[in-house]
Amino acid sequence: SHTNPNSDTIPLHSSSQSDIDEIENLIHSSIHSAPSSVLPAARPPSPPRASIPVSSSSSTPSPFIPSNLPPPSAPPPSKPHSVPSITPSPPPSSSSNSAGIAASGFGSPPNTLTEPVWDTVKRDLSRIVSNLKLVVFPNPYREDPGKALRDWDLWGPFFFIVFLGLTLSWSASVKKSEVFAVAFALLAAGAVILTLNVLLLGGHIIFFQSLSLLGYCLFPLDVGALICMLKDNVIIKIVVVCVTLAWSSWAAYPFMSSAVGPRRKALALYPVFLMYVSVGFLIIAID
Repeated sequence: SHTNPNSDTIPLHSSSQSDIDEIENLIHSSIHSAPSSVLPAARPPSPPRASIPVSSSSSTPSPFIPSNLPPPSAPPPSKPHSVPSITPSPPPSSSSNSAGIAASGFGSPPNTLTEPVWDTVKRDLSRIVSNLKLVVFPNPYREDPGKALRDWDLWGPFFFIVFLGLTLSWSASVKKSEVFAVAFALLAAGAVILTLNVLLLGGHIIFFQSLSLLGYCLFPLDVGALICMLKDNVIIKIVVVCVTLAWSSWAAYPFMSSAVGPRRKALALYPVFLMYVSVGFLIIAID
């Protein structure tokens, strides 16, 4: 083809023009066929909330229905709880502890190592007096040996044996020490032998409890020996010894007889009566 040097455009070949048209068609078709990007829709505005109308003047009618109930009363102010002050109680004395334990019969024994000597003496004397009343004098517990002499002791029997030996030695005109030794040995050994006799017969009694019982039963003979020492008369001595001997035997009978079986009561009571009779003969014979 003939070219024009003065023209600004250069004519294209027919094949080139067709290629350009085909490219343009492809571009248009790709634009139309491609999915359009969907932007997220904007959030719709929230609906306006209902507002409670506040009336600035009393003339505006209230939208609420008035209630006939009275307004609630304010609760009374609560008083602060005051914590009561606890004052520590003074520790109980040893005498009150011992009295409470002696009355109830339960609990741990009181501590006698730190108590005053006078408290110990008073407690022992009160126990001796109580056991003496249970054994020698009439009382409702004599028929139930399990209740009587439950709180047995050996101080009372020891005192009555020593007192009887001293009274016999004071009544003797010669060999006072020998009289005391014989009387003390007779009473101490006799109480041990009589207790062993009851245990060998199948008696249900504690060894030291039996010793305590036999020693307390010597109290009437102590009184008889004291009277005989003051009244130097054979007839008065015989009467006093018979009365005190019967008293001692009566005191020992319910306890010793209930400790053994019914068929062995005589075997248990005869040695006891024999020992008391021997003591009575000593009271009469010593001059």
